[in-house]
Amino acid sequence: MQAQQDDVAVEATRNYLTEGFTLWSWLRTHDHKRIALLYLVSITAFFFVGGAAATLIRLELATPEADLVTHETYNVLFTMHGVIMVWLFLIPSIPSALGNFLMPMMIGARDLAFPRLNLASWYLYLGGGIFTIAALIAGGVDTGWTFYTPFSTLFSNTNVILVLLGVFIVGFSSILTGINFIVTVHTMRAPGMTWFRLPLFVWANYATSIILVLATPVLAMTLLLLGAERLLHVGIFDPALGGDPLLFQHLFWFYSHPAVYIMVLPAMGVVSEIVPCFARKRVFGYRFMAYAILGIAVIGFMVWGHHMFVSGQSVYAGLVFSLLSFLVAIPSAIKVFNWTATLYKGTITFSAPMLYALGFIGLFTIGGLTGLILASLAADVHLTDTYFVVAHFHYIMVGGAVMAYFGALHFWWPKISGRMYPEMWGRVAAVIIFFGFNLTFFPQFLLGYEGMPRRYHTYPEQFQVLHLLSSAGASVLAAGYLLPLGYFLWSLLYGKRAGPNPWQATGLEWQTPSPPPKENFAVTPTVTEEAYAYQPATSAQVPQ
Repeated sequence: MQAQQDDVAVEATRNYLTEGFTLWSWLRTHDHKRIALLYLVSITAFFFVGGAAATLIRLELATPEADLVTHETYNVLFTMHGVIMVWLFLIPSIPSALGNFLMPMMIGARDLAFPRLNLASWYLYLGGGIFTIAALIAGGVDTGWTFYTPFSTLFSNTNVILVLLGVFIVGFSSILTGINFIVTVHTMRAPGMTWFRLPLFVWANYATSIILVLATPVLAMTLLLLGAERLLHVGIFDPALGGDPLLFQHLFWFYSHPAVYIMVLPAMGVVSEIVPCFARKRVFGYRFMAYAILGIAVIGFMVWGHHMFVSGQSVYAGLVFSLLSFLVAIPSAIKVFNWTATLYKGTITFSAPMLYALGFIGLFTIGGLTGLILASLAADVHLTDTYFVVAHFHYIMVGGAVMAYFGALHFWWPKISGRMYPEMWGRVAAVIIFFGFNLTFFPQFLLGYEGMPRRYHTYPEQFQVLHLLSSAGASVLAAGYLLPLGYFLWSLLYGKRAGPNPWQATGLEWQTPSPPPKENFAVTPTVTEEAYAYQPATSAQVPQ
């Protein structure tokens, strides 16, 4: 009898975290959950490096004069911030970390379709990321994260080629991840897991993977052409050599606007998991939500030209891109309306994940509405290259994607670690981040409206009050981001042990122990009901 109890105890302690404790066991793992944690640690490190650059930028902008860094250093700082945050944090954050961890479990699979390819994608990401940061530190790049020609090809004396090579390598990591997710969703769903029983998080990552596979090669080709012109003086973008100066912008934004949805669609998937759980209601209009995800992915490929309204492209092209930019707001609005309808008459619990999800909805809505202003040709002529664009972009990316990323970490942390974080501190951090974000970026709408151009580190004194408010907000935001790092690490040692389903959520990932075993499921599950089979909650069912 004692031997049987010991066997049960050993079986209960076996999970993906205990399958080997050496560094080598992690570096050669094929387990999608361990690879997700490798991504999580790497992404977090890059996030704080990019955040450090942003902190220096805001310190410099607290005063009108250049009294902290030189203009050359300032240009390197905002380039470093943009490159790291876009390609090393925002694009891989939810798909590569949380998507890697959750998608196989959500569809009832034991792993991704290509485990070795999954590990290779992390090595490419880490290698490209280290290469990029090394190049930035070794002298940096002053072109901005967009690498606009002709400055990047003819005039910049910084490490343009090295940074291009780093971003090029990271792009292949994205392509491998996208291929892996697409094949996994098509071929490894559990019995009964039809397309319209898929969780919306899976739908979002599936659509994101399509964008990754189709758009990232365009970025790779563009970076190669830019490098060829800079090194070999081939006339691709330089009109003096027979090139087209607008061609680079068309190619770059053909990738980079869909890249916005690479960042936002997974965030929408996260919110679609959190809201019904803490409202104890089915998702309102599930099919419309799934179709809206696909609609955003498709239309997102057609609106790149709204970045070029003042570039000299045809007025008729500008009109078409303006109309398409208004069109892409429709599926985005469907999602916001459906989340709101899901909350209506729900039994809402304001736990930390829900606070982040509600923050996402509010901030993303503001970002979307200001996007409509920028999609208007007449308004965009005035607002292009001002702080209004900076504020709009950050309301979508930081207010949207980063809020959802933190919401996802809090929601699935018990499943990832087997431990509960301190709920009170989770709520405090969510409120601090929401307040700090708005204090940082809302004044920038006013700065842009008044004509303050972006990327300038000296400015007229009448803009100082708004800049000072923005810099004060950045310090609050930094404190809000550091707080979860502290209590997540604390929870690993002292947190209360989590059961398989501490939130009383639906979904196959909550039917496994916390942390999950290496193979996810002892027996392949059979799906017999929809993804969000929530019933009206009683007081005993409300997650605390």
